[in-house]
Amino acid sequence: MDRIDLFRIFCRVVECSSFTRAADTLGMPRSSVSAAVQELETRVAARLLQRTTRRVSPTQDGLAFYERCQRLIFDVEEAESLFRHDAAQPSGMLRVDVPGRIGRLIIAPALPEFLERYPKIDISLGVTDRAVNLYEDSLDCVLRVGPLSDSALIARPVGKLPLINVASPAYLARHGTPQAPGDLPAHWPISYASPSSGRVEEWEWLEDGALRTLTVRSRVTVNSAEAYIACCLAGLGLIQIPAYDVRRHIEAGELVEVMPDHRPQAMPMTLLYPHRQFLSQRLQVFLEWLEALLKQHLLP
Repeated sequence: MDRIDLFRIFCRVVECSSFTRAADTLGMPRSSVSAAVQELETRVAARLLQRTTRRVSPTQDGLAFYERCQRLIFDVEEAESLFRHDAAQPSGMLRVDVPGRIGRLIIAPALPEFLERYPKIDISLGVTDRAVNLYEDSLDCVLRVGPLSDSALIARPVGKLPLINVASPAYLARHGTPQAPGDLPAHWPISYASPSSGRVEEWEWLEDGALRTLTVRSRVTVNSAEAYIACCLAGLGLIQIPAYDVRRHIEAGELVEVMPDHRPQAMPMTLLYPHRQFLSQRLQVFLEWLEALLKQHLLP
């Protein structure tokens, strides 16, 4: 097997922390992946991976070798494209994952312009609110909204997404309009449960620069943004939602902002990708395009 292929296989095992998951993402038998790593360890005369029944992790030598492999792979791919006639034009497949409604409302409608500008780039667009793993799912970048967990990925902040409190006119006609969070015990907020953890979000607001939270009673709990907005439109209660998500409903008079002086804390938007130093040209132009698009449509 070609040495660069061995390097690629080794890097994927490190990134997936599993021979089986690496084999799945590479479309190879697990035995071939294991044999490739063994061959590489024999060539370099060092143990690169620590194997247990539950996890595969790089040794100290393996970590150093992984960083060197990334540089070599990048250099080889750049060298291979050096004399192509289309080398100046970004090309290839990009695999991206974004939150559901941002993907549907903002990114998908704008993609024709990007693909026309870069005709040699193809896009595989994942649109989901579930947590994904860049390495296991073979993704080039993901867009995250909300606080980030600790990660070895490169984080590129885009800005903070404003949130507002809204209700339907029908709900307000029946229950009255809350003026402040102290009025919430007399109302019916709709609860939102995280689709990944199942944790029900508390009602929150900023007061004198400090974040306040309140556990509220609720008759309806949902775990998707689509259902959250649909229940609000049906008059079932109050919700806290990114402003862009309900802009059209507010303009149409289907929803009304309430408690504008007690909005939730804005949520950070972040682009995540594996390596700062080894960005392909196609990923660089896509990140720049996507960041400009998000700032134009989502930020005040």
